[in-house]
Amino acid sequence: MAGTVWALLPPVVAIALALITREVYLSLLIGILSGALLITGFNPLTSVETTFTIMGEKIGGNVDILVFLVLLGILVALITKSGASRAYGNWASKAIKTKKGAQLSTVLLGSMIFVDDYFNCLTVGTVMRPVTDKYQVSRAKLAYIIDATAAPICIIAPISSWAAAVGSSLPENSGIDGFNLFLRTIPFNLYAILTIIFMIYLIVRDVDYGTMKAYEAKVATEGEETSDDKDLEVTGKGKVIDLVLPIAVLIVFCIGAMLYTGGILDGAGIVDSFANCDSARSLVIGSFFTLVVVFIMYLPRKVITFREFCDSFVEGFKAMTPAIMILCLAWTLSGVCRDDYLNIGGFVSNVVGGSVLVGMLLPAILFVVATGLSFATGTSWGTFGILIPIAVQVVGTADINMLTITTAAILAGAVCGDHISPISDTTILASAGAQCNHISHVSTQIPYAMTVAGCCLIGFLAGGITANGWVGTAVGLAELGLILFVAGRKATTK
Repeated sequence: MAGTVWALLPPVVAIALALITREVYLSLLIGILSGALLITGFNPLTSVETTFTIMGEKIGGNVDILVFLVLLGILVALITKSGASRAYGNWASKAIKTKKGAQLSTVLLGSMIFVDDYFNCLTVGTVMRPVTDKYQVSRAKLAYIIDATAAPICIIAPISSWAAAVGSSLPENSGIDGFNLFLRTIPFNLYAILTIIFMIYLIVRDVDYGTMKAYEAKVATEGEETSDDKDLEVTGKGKVIDLVLPIAVLIVFCIGAMLYTGGILDGAGIVDSFANCDSARSLVIGSFFTLVVVFIMYLPRKVITFREFCDSFVEGFKAMTPAIMILCLAWTLSGVCRDDYLNIGGFVSNVVGGSVLVGMLLPAILFVVATGLSFATGTSWGTFGILIPIAVQVVGTADINMLTITTAAILAGAVCGDHISPISDTTILASAGAQCNHISHVSTQIPYAMTVAGCCLIGFLAGGITANGWVGTAVGLAELGLILFVAGRKATTK
């Protein structure tokens, strides 16, 4: 079963069940068990044992991310309990006068937090949710904005954990500097660029279509469908500074921790430090010291009591439990598909690597393959980790121009598939940040993402045929412009 088309079965089962039943936990578990049955030759007992062996390995390898989520949940609970979020909402209500302004402010904040997509999703949701709620922005729309300013921003930001991940995906002794290749791909990463433009246009013109439009109409008549998270009781007398300063400190500390784990104190340069950093451990360090700063800020000023500070630890952990559970299951599903077990990457490698359709069509082909692989596995990092070495092998390092276009197509497809996958960690965290029902977020986001993906496919076809990435970007922009013009006219005539 390993390295064959059967390797696609577990993610297909999980995703199909999640979309049909709207029960994410059970769908993921069934997908995992189906993969374990394939691995063990349909031995039920060994399958269960294999499932939890893989789960233990994946949780152990990602424990820093889980710790970061817990620490960030505690920070969110403290800021909320202190009344700082309410104070910010009151202040923002005076500065932000319209629904459109609330959405654009969310875009601006999301664009500013480019260090890491996990940090982006939860922070933007926590800060902006009270404001968007006041102006009746649906939680699904908020989740879309959060998701569209997370990975798409990070994948074109040189100073981010994503830049380091892309650089580390190149094969050893390839003779190419991974960071420089990443910088070259930025103007040609169509999915990231077009998603940002597309999102801003929808907000400015107040246009919705597809599932999002139906959801917005349903919310208007039946009320909001949110996640099961409950709002914390506000007991403190916090001010706007009690929200703004901790977030600013968190950003500064996380960036500083990335430089630290990357070897800045050992003489490494800034670029090398970001390229070699341990992003997950850096987020843990940054969030821990931010928690210390919050303690020093809140308790001496009696913003909250010591007992309320301690209670926030439990409340913050509880708030993150749904996201942590889904992440653990999603990681386990990814582990079932890795090369040690079903080897879904090996199957894709054989299909793509053995294909004669190279050259002009390769960027478009790899964009589609990357989108499908990222959608099925829920991981963009794993996707470009699999496909970039293939691109280097097929294209070679002599033609740096074509390699840049092809790599950009892989990165764009990886983010696109990650953006629409219900088992993607960033999709899950966007739902958590907006406190939106997860499947509602996925179903309303897919039509928007696929619209942009269609423009990307045409752009990468043009870029591959002309061997010019700028032509591909121009064609993709023109195609999106045409779609937005038609959508805007239809919205105006209604």
